[in-house]
Amino acid sequence: MQLFEKQVDRYFRIFFLLFLLVLLGGITLFAFVSRPQYTEVGYSPIQPVAYSHKLHAGNLGMDCRYCHIGVEQSAHAGIPPSEVCMNCHARVKKDSPRLAKIRESYETGQPVNWVRIHRLPDYVHFNHRAHVLAGVSCVSCHGRVDQMVEVRQVQPLSMAWCLDCHRNPAPSLRPPELVTRLDWQPDRDPTEIGRELMARRGIKPPTNCSACHR
Repeated sequence: MQLFEKQVDRYFRIFFLLFLLVLLGGITLFAFVSRPQYTEVGYSPIQPVAYSHKLHAGNLGMDCRYCHIGVEQSAHAGIPPSEVCMNCHARVKKDSPRLAKIRESYETGQPVNWVRIHRLPDYVHFNHRAHVLAGVSCVSCHGRVDQMVEVRQVQPLSMAWCLDCHRNPAPSLRPPELVTRLDWQPDRDPTEIGRELMARRGIKPPTNCSACHR
């Protein structure tokens, strides 16, 4: 005895096919929008102290290396201790309530709990020193922080993004002494300058897995 008509089977096949298409479409859409350029670019957390890079690096012209002292000597740029802040703020705005946590940190020795913005997975090795000394400016990865009141992530920092630069580093290179000149404007094609630096200094960024995964 036939329980269902033949057309029910056809409807079931059509429904199942549509279900598969919707499922595959959803998976594809999720994979697309979950990429770093959509999930991480623009990330700008609230920090425990409202520090303005625009004021310090932009208006006052402070060099990045004054605060991020490890950027030329080690793999990590480093977060400045409160002592660095107090070099100025022991005299400048020394009683400002906005700097209360900095003063407390300085007096107690307990670090301020800054929220990290640019974060790489633990299995990725990135060496700030190697990039800075090669002539890769802070701007290439962090953007014009000297124009940011609140720092935000401007690049995806994904493997594909890094490899694109390693395969064609010329546009990101400048004379090493200018890496912290965030407002530097080349007087000619920056790619041409980069190629000259690559040839003169023997710059050949690795693209093998062990360069970043150690």
